[in-house]
Amino acid sequence: MDFGLASFGTALGTQTSISDVVGDYTEYPEQVLAYGYRNVLRAPGNIGLTDLALEAADKALVGAGIEADKLDLIVLAVTDITEYLYWDAAASLAHRLGASAAETILMGQGCVGGTASLDTVAGKFATHPDYVCALVIAANRCCEAYWNRMTTQPIVFSDGAVATVALRGHPRLRWRVTETQTVGRYADFYRLDSGGTAAPFGAQTAREGPLSARDSWGVLEFFDYKDTLFEKFVTELDVRTKEIVERACMRIGIQVHELARALLVSDNADNMKSMAERIGIPLSRTNMEIAMDYGHLGAADQFLSLSEYVTRGELQHGEIVALVSRGRGMHWGCSLLEV
Repeated sequence: MDFGLASFGTALGTQTSISDVVGDYTEYPEQVLAYGYRNVLRAPGNIGLTDLALEAADKALVGAGIEADKLDLIVLAVTDITEYLYWDAAASLAHRLGASAAETILMGQGCVGGTASLDTVAGKFATHPDYVCALVIAANRCCEAYWNRMTTQPIVFSDGAVATVALRGHPRLRWRVTETQTVGRYADFYRLDSGGTAAPFGAQTAREGPLSARDSWGVLEFFDYKDTLFEKFVTELDVRTKEIVERACMRIGIQVHELARALLVSDNADNMKSMAERIGIPLSRTNMEIAMDYGHLGAADQFLSLSEYVTRGELQHGEIVALVSRGRGMHWGCSLLEV
């Protein structure tokens, strides 16, 4: 399919130095500071995920000069829990935008959602020849009642949303291909055991179970607390990341070293270095510095970095940029764009 990204819009939480607030999240601040992040973005308590998504979407539409009622498709990719249960956040967002004619899709593939959403747009454009304009929003709003943004994983989770307008036939930032891969045996990582139909809130089973997601120590239980098994999994993370990038590049007939940039999931500094080394691309051609400035925005990581490079004018016509992600599921994804 022939479509490109015409504009971006962002809505970010307040940027705060991690060293100023890390003591609010852990008794072991040195562990968090060792992740390498400089800042965290935190939204006020009265601002929800769809509030951030709405602000980012409005900015993207203004940038593209498009009215919301002209949208054919809205794709909302989320990482954390949205504001309500039994509720379609994408449909609500469309209503608040005034996108009365748009089909909506809510994607919940964790941190891979933003990268994979471009494949969803390609599929919808392919099966609906009348679709011309799509709005894609990737958003993360950390639910701190269930998730410690600095210790649940060895990552600092930030709040924010990034939106982009995808137009059929647009000549810049053209989508070329998306590759994804899923390994379901890791699906129970960070599972919240209360609140679903298996253990509804208020039921006896819920009271006996945890009211927050598993932390990193809980994940080790999956590997019987054996270092060798966990280290094998860590290696698998990078190996599959390399594979998904190679598969995407192969589909358009290029080699990995020809990528101008690889915009990686904004993991901690050590993991981003490991990913870059495994993929075979210099760290200087990744989004490492942006990641350390903003923290991990879940599904929005790659779009945030891409919008930053576009704003700075650092991407050249004809270059190929890879959006590379992996996340809860486990999922791996890579989308290639031609500048």
